[in-house]
Amino acid sequence: MKVILLDNIKGVGKKDEVINASDGYARNYLFPKKLAVEANAENMSKLKAKQNSQEFKRNNEREDAKALANKLNELSLKIKVKAGENGKIFGGVTAKEISENLKNQYNIDIDKKKILLKDTIKNVGTFNVEIKLFEGVIGKLKVEVNS
Repeated sequence: MKVILLDNIKGVGKKDEVINASDGYARNYLFPKKLAVEANAENMSKLKAKQNSQEFKRNNEREDAKALANKLNELSLKIKVKAGENGKIFGGVTAKEISENLKNQYNIDIDKKKILLKDTIKNVGTFNVEIKLFEGVIGKLKVEVNS
Protein backbone atom coordinates (compact mmCIF):
# COMPACT_ATOMS: atom_id res chain seq x y z
CA MET A 1 0.00 0.00 0.00
CA LYS A 2 1.35 3.44 -0.91
CA VAL A 3 1.28 5.94 1.98
CA ILE A 4 2.45 9.53 2.55
CA LEU A 5 4.44 9.95 5.76
CA LEU A 6 3.33 12.81 8.03
CA ASP A 7 6.42 12.61 10.24
CA ASN A 8 10.00 11.35 10.13
CA ILE A 9 10.08 7.66 11.07
CA LYS A 10 13.48 6.12 11.73
CA GLY A 11 14.17 3.25 9.37
CA VAL A 12 11.08 3.95 7.26
CA GLY A 13 11.35 7.41 5.70
CA LYS A 14 11.14 11.16 6.06
CA LYS A 15 8.20 13.52 6.30
CA ASP A 16 6.21 14.07 3.05
CA GLU A 17 7.82 11.03 1.44
CA VAL A 18 5.69 8.51 -0.47
CA ILE A 19 6.62 4.95 0.52
CA ASN A 20 5.35 1.42 -0.04
CA ALA A 21 4.26 -0.04 3.30
CA SER A 22 2.67 -3.40 3.99
CA ASP A 23 -1.11 -3.28 4.46
CA GLY A 24 -0.99 -4.46 8.07
CA TYR A 25 1.78 -2.02 9.07
CA ALA A 26 -0.11 0.88 7.51
CA ARG A 27 -3.55 0.02 8.95
CA ASN A 28 -2.44 -1.15 12.40
CA TYR A 29 0.42 1.26 13.14
CA LEU A 30 0.86 4.22 10.77
CA PHE A 31 -2.79 5.27 10.37
CA PRO A 32 -3.91 4.96 14.05
CA LYS A 33 -0.85 6.90 15.28
CA LYS A 34 -1.41 9.55 12.57
CA LEU A 35 2.07 8.97 11.15
CA ALA A 36 0.84 8.52 7.58
CA VAL A 37 -2.14 8.90 5.26
CA GLU A 38 -3.13 6.82 2.27
CA ALA A 39 -1.61 8.04 -1.00
CA ASN A 40 -4.88 8.56 -2.86
CA ALA A 41 -5.44 11.24 -5.51
CA GLU A 42 -6.66 13.90 -3.05
CA ASN A 43 -3.75 13.46 -0.64
CA MET A 44 -1.23 13.35 -3.49
CA SER A 45 -2.55 16.66 -4.88
CA LYS A 46 -2.29 18.22 -1.38
CA LEU A 47 1.29 16.98 -1.11
CA LYS A 48 2.14 18.36 -4.55
CA ALA A 49 0.64 21.78 -3.65
CA LYS A 50 2.59 21.82 -0.39
CA GLN A 51 5.85 20.99 -2.19
CA ASN A 52 5.21 23.70 -4.81
CA SER A 53 4.55 26.24 -2.06
CA GLN A 54 7.77 25.29 -0.26
CA GLU A 55 9.76 25.51 -3.50
CA PHE A 56 8.32 28.97 -4.28
CA LYS A 57 9.18 30.16 -0.77
CA ARG A 58 12.76 28.79 -1.02
CA ASN A 59 13.22 30.53 -4.40
CA ASN A 60 12.07 33.84 -2.91
CA GLU A 61 14.46 33.42 0.03
CA ARG A 62 17.31 32.60 -2.37
CA GLU A 63 16.60 35.74 -4.45
CA ASP A 64 16.53 37.89 -1.29
CA ALA A 65 19.83 36.35 -0.18
CA LYS A 66 21.43 37.07 -3.58
CA ALA A 67 20.29 40.70 -3.39
CA LEU A 68 21.74 41.01 0.12
CA ALA A 69 25.00 39.38 -1.04
CA ASN A 70 25.34 41.97 -3.83
CA LYS A 71 24.70 44.75 -1.32
CA LEU A 72 27.30 43.33 1.10
CA ASN A 73 29.90 43.08 -1.69
CA GLU A 74 29.69 46.87 -2.15
CA LEU A 75 29.86 47.77 1.55
CA SER A 76 32.92 48.52 3.65
CA LEU A 77 32.44 48.03 7.40
CA LYS A 78 34.65 50.20 9.60
CA ILE A 79 35.44 48.97 13.11
CA LYS A 80 37.42 51.11 15.56
CA VAL A 81 39.43 49.23 18.20
CA LYS A 82 42.24 49.83 20.66
CA ALA A 83 45.55 48.55 19.39
CA GLY A 84 49.19 48.48 20.49
CA GLU A 85 52.09 50.18 18.76
CA ASN A 86 52.76 47.35 16.31
CA GLY A 87 49.12 47.11 15.13
CA LYS A 88 48.14 44.24 17.44
CA ILE A 89 44.59 44.56 18.76
CA PHE A 90 43.82 44.19 22.44
CA GLY A 91 41.44 41.23 22.37
CA GLY A 92 40.19 40.76 18.84
CA VAL A 93 37.34 41.41 16.43
CA THR A 94 34.86 38.53 16.55
CA ALA A 95 31.88 37.55 14.41
CA LYS A 96 29.61 38.99 17.10
CA GLU A 97 31.26 42.42 16.84
CA ILE A 98 31.01 42.34 13.03
CA SER A 99 27.31 41.47 13.31
CA GLU A 100 26.66 44.29 15.81
CA ASN A 101 28.55 46.86 13.71
CA LEU A 102 26.62 45.83 10.57
CA LYS A 103 23.39 46.39 12.50
CA ASN A 104 24.53 49.79 13.84
CA GLN A 105 26.13 51.21 10.69
CA TYR A 106 23.97 49.81 7.86
CA ASN A 107 20.88 48.42 9.66
CA ILE A 108 21.54 44.94 8.25
CA ASP A 109 20.70 42.19 10.71
CA ILE A 110 22.84 39.07 10.21
CA ASP A 111 23.25 36.27 12.72
CA LYS A 112 26.82 35.93 14.02
CA LYS A 113 26.76 32.19 13.24
CA LYS A 114 26.49 32.98 9.52
CA ILE A 115 29.72 35.01 9.53
CA LEU A 116 32.54 32.69 8.50
CA LEU A 117 35.67 33.68 10.43
CA LYS A 118 38.47 31.13 10.79
CA ASP A 119 39.95 33.03 13.75
CA THR A 120 39.25 36.35 15.42
CA ILE A 121 40.85 39.33 13.69
CA LYS A 122 43.86 40.30 15.81
CA ASN A 123 45.58 42.92 13.64
CA VAL A 124 44.73 46.34 12.25
CA GLY A 125 44.01 46.31 8.51
CA THR A 126 41.47 45.41 5.84
CA PHE A 127 39.99 41.93 5.73
CA ASN A 128 37.51 40.16 3.46
CA VAL A 129 34.94 38.23 5.48
CA GLU A 130 32.55 35.68 3.99
CA ILE A 131 28.93 35.55 5.16
CA LYS A 132 26.79 32.51 4.38
CA LEU A 133 23.33 33.89 3.59
CA PHE A 134 21.64 30.82 2.06
CA GLU A 135 22.58 27.44 0.62
CA GLY A 136 25.09 28.28 -2.11
CA VAL A 137 24.82 32.07 -1.56
CA ILE A 138 27.85 33.61 0.11
CA GLY A 139 28.40 37.36 0.42
CA LYS A 140 31.81 38.94 0.85
CA LEU A 141 32.14 41.91 3.20
CA LYS A 142 35.18 44.20 3.43
CA VAL A 143 36.01 44.89 7.09
CA GLU A 144 38.40 47.75 7.89
CA VAL A 145 39.83 47.55 11.39
CA ASN A 146 41.34 50.87 12.57
CA SER A 147 42.88 51.96 15.84
